[in-house]
Amino acid sequence: MSTIIATPDAPGAIGPYVQGRVIGNMCYTSGRVAIDPHGGPNPESIEDQTRLVLNNMNAILTAGGFSKTDVVKTTVFLLDMGDFATVNTIYAEFFGDHKPCRTCVQAAKLPGTFKIEIEAIAIKA
Repeated sequence: MSTIIATPDAPGAIGPYVQGRVIGNMCYTSGRVAIDPHGGPNPESIEDQTRLVLNNMNAILTAGGFSKTDVVKTTVFLLDMGDFATVNTIYAEFFGDHKPCRTCVQAAKLPGTFKIEIEAIAIKA
């Protein structure tokens, strides 16, 4: 059985996709960029974008009945790999002692003026 996640606490899908999907004990989130779900201005700095992306991802996980400690894998897309150290610090603060598997790549282009996008897979054991 598959359940679509739709929460007002994260930006809605702006294309033919969903925020997230729960299938059994697994949750998949679509890639998240730094859009304020409440209509505020989108942040410009990599620091603020990273925090907002992680918070949006967490809102989707929570709406699906998961938490960040259920995340087993993330993929991080950076516009500039020069931002890796900054993103890594914020990412480590967000996840704390929980350390999911991760892939991080530089993307040639991300939507709009966004500098980062993150997707996640979570599993309830």
